[in-house]
Amino acid sequence: MCGIAGILERNPSAAADRRLVRKMTRALQHRGPDGEGFYFDGPVGLGHRRLAIIDLATGEQPISNEDGSIWLIFNGEIYNYLELRRQLAGHHTFRTQSDTEVIVHLYEDLGARCVEQLNGMFSFALWDARLGCLFAARDHMGIKPLYWHLDRDRFSFASEPKALLAAGLVEPQVNPQALEEYLAFQFCLGDRTLFKNVWQLEPGHYLVFRPFDDDAPRIVRYWDTDYQLDHHHTEDYFVEQLLSLLQDSARLQLRSDVPVGSHLSGGIDSSTVACLAAPVYGGSFHTFTGAFREGAQYDETPYAGVIANHIHSTHHEIWLDATECLDALPGLIYMMDEPAAGPGLLPQYFVSRYAREHVKVVLGGQGGDEIFGGYARYLIAYLEQTLKAAIYGTQDEGKYVVTWESIMPNLRLLANYRPLMQSFLRDGLFREMDERYFRLVSRIEDVETVITGDVWDSGTRSRLFAEFQTIFNRPDTKSYFNKMTNFDIKTLLPALLHVEDRASMSVSLESRVPLLDHRIVDLVTHMPPTFRFKGGDTKRTLRDAVKHLLPEAIFNRRDKMGFPVPLAEWLRGPRRAFVYDTLLSARARERGIYRMDGIEQLLLTEQQFGRQLWGLLCLELWFHAFFDDHTSSSADDLTELPLAVSQFEPAIAA
Repeated sequence: MCGIAGILERNPSAAADRRLVRKMTRALQHRGPDGEGFYFDGPVGLGHRRLAIIDLATGEQPISNEDGSIWLIFNGEIYNYLELRRQLAGHHTFRTQSDTEVIVHLYEDLGARCVEQLNGMFSFALWDARLGCLFAARDHMGIKPLYWHLDRDRFSFASEPKALLAAGLVEPQVNPQALEEYLAFQFCLGDRTLFKNVWQLEPGHYLVFRPFDDDAPRIVRYWDTDYQLDHHHTEDYFVEQLLSLLQDSARLQLRSDVPVGSHLSGGIDSSTVACLAAPVYGGSFHTFTGAFREGAQYDETPYAGVIANHIHSTHHEIWLDATECLDALPGLIYMMDEPAAGPGLLPQYFVSRYAREHVKVVLGGQGGDEIFGGYARYLIAYLEQTLKAAIYGTQDEGKYVVTWESIMPNLRLLANYRPLMQSFLRDGLFREMDERYFRLVSRIEDVETVITGDVWDSGTRSRLFAEFQTIFNRPDTKSYFNKMTNFDIKTLLPALLHVEDRASMSVSLESRVPLLDHRIVDLVTHMPPTFRFKGGDTKRTLRDAVKHLLPEAIFNRRDKMGFPVPLAEWLRGPRRAFVYDTLLSARARERGIYRMDGIEQLLLTEQQFGRQLWGLLCLELWFHAFFDDHTSSSADDLTELPLAVSQFEPAIAA
């Protein structure tokens, strides 16, 4: 796990500016505190920061092929590197024991098709002097990030936008379309970021750019989710295949030359990962969980303790409070580069920071809700559809629609989601599926009360819905369940992985996510949805596959709600002044984005587990971090955050 950065001058006679590459690389120090390396050759400059996980002695980067015609910088891990190395060893000379060198030689043999052979999390860039081109790729699910910028002089790229900003390669400006998307979903769609002229390479894509010939990079999708349903195999077959892949993924992702542990929340996803990994790990296996003292709904430690006892792990519990969390938030927003997803960022960071004191690699259960269908909103959506089918007699599409009779036993799962159901069913009942799911996932209800007409006009909702439709309706499937989960896989999951990446890398911890092995995703998306969501039972196939691994108390849980944070309690209590001072400040008023009367009302009425106030708070802190004068920086007191956070003022000023 590392940080990568580079520039390609578009003038073949120009020399790459070494100062710029070093500035970018220095801004990524937190991603790789174990060393740095550079490659410069005429108009090409590559920089690398290393977090040493595999081949501690000789795994430095950049790394080349045998004749020096190909140079690579790489962020991530290739889990099947040993198998690939054996295939390549007969006709390539290896100088290291690293997974990085495997990519170089695989590219020599296969060119762009090399990515099809990789099982891992990765973003990498290589300069091919033979073809005069840059080849860059990002892993199937988007676990590792890659950003790029193009102007008339050069092409530049980095693991984080802050590196491009630190080198002065791009000026911080707001992307208006991305801002609308953030206000609607709390993440951006497609390849956009909140920064104008900074793009992200999307998951499952590669990029080819010939700086002396091309006007723009050529971007190709090399992998996608596939919903061509397999009706030939039985439910038992899929369960057996899933268990086999889960076991193999855990085995591969334990490969490391440094200690490995696991996040543990007490839900089925992280519990499955821990129960698969601990028995085959050769040593003391550490597990980590975080909790809040504001009530039982914020305390998962009893369930995590059940799993820790079950697998005999060395277990650690971290208790968090409002002061340390909200004091850290300004620095964390800087580390995030742009706000995304929810307040799970806070416990994710603090648990990661504590875990780094004991291990250098940690496994987690990220992705289980999106891949296997764990969100309560899927059940809420189907509740409406089964009512519609019962009334209008459309149950004939039994392969695609969960029936009313089957869904009834699982409706008790919705007991904790009364506000969401009330809002969802208040109007628009029985309209088209895409419009109904847009209502479930968007956060734009009454947005006009808190956002000005300069930012959110009468046509904004229609534009956003059209963008939503292009993703939601793209899968070649009639299944509502597949459409919902696919939208979340393509949009929400990358946002959650964004949090996963930044929270862990801010403390130089490698985070691995075994449930997101692309082989597992391929298997699951080929399953008939009546298997995946049988009777409205969330994560049905996963539960059937791992039921023999988990204690009964965990297997039978139906009250898991992610990693809830007592934000509403904090904002009305111990840290109310922090939020008021941020959102109602003179600087916030001058932006022309917020309606202050609406903000004041929201501060009084935000519901428990509400997300609108969180989204606005993070947006305003993002402006503080990247746009405002830092003469009164809120980061000066973040002494517990990593070095890169405490240095963010000079990084941006540069």
